[in-house]
Amino acid sequence: MLWKERTYRTLSIVTILSACATGSPPPKPVSKPAPGVELQAAELERRAAQLELQLMERDSVIDSLNARLDEALQEVVGAMGKLQSLTSRAEAASAMAEVDVALQSITSSGRDSPEARQGLRLMQLSAGEFKRKNFGGALYLANQAKAAARAHLLAGGRLGNMRSGETPFAVPVKLQVGARANVRNGPGTNFAVSFTAESSSALSGLSYLGDWIRVTNDAGNEGWILRSLVLRRADTSR
Repeated sequence: MLWKERTYRTLSIVTILSACATGSPPPKPVSKPAPGVELQAAELERRAAQLELQLMERDSVIDSLNARLDEALQEVVGAMGKLQSLTSRAEAASAMAEVDVALQSITSSGRDSPEARQGLRLMQLSAGEFKRKNFGGALYLANQAKAAARAHLLAGGRLGNMRSGETPFAVPVKLQVGARANVRNGPGTNFAVSFTAESSSALSGLSYLGDWIRVTNDAGNEGWILRSLVLRRADTSR
């Protein structure tokens, strides 16, 4: 037994000397990340997704403001040449009548919004210019009132009853489908398919809830689509 103890002691000393000679420390056990670290990573990912949605909304607001500015400039230039023409009078009266019907529908629905109030104010100004026979100015203001009424309908009128935690976009966000995707009746894969959006088809984002965006297409169909399946569509109307 004595020779066995001597052998074990000799082997231990050789192992220690070998480790010192190579300079490599003994291997350390691999530790798993703490649960708190995993939770922080998930929270950062959630915040990044929300910031991406807010960036899409901001870019759409900028596009919308630029489009309205261009439209206003074009309307003013056109109105300057039509100020006293009978054709301008007929156009102004027609536009005012059309907007008046839209605003009455909004008022009777009981849904108030800054866009609706702006539309009513612009219509009052348009009526005043029409009485002063400034038909070009009346037409311009009526068209601006029409744009305000349209913004109200897109941003609020189509949303219906909002879900808990649902956040509407300040203006409709122009989106494009990356690949053929299902648009569902609610924000989740457990909801039935409302319609199928083909690759590169255009959608308008109305609001978002978590990773889901409420959208509508040109045909008026509405539903929910995963954020990862769409991209922001550049404004090509100008």
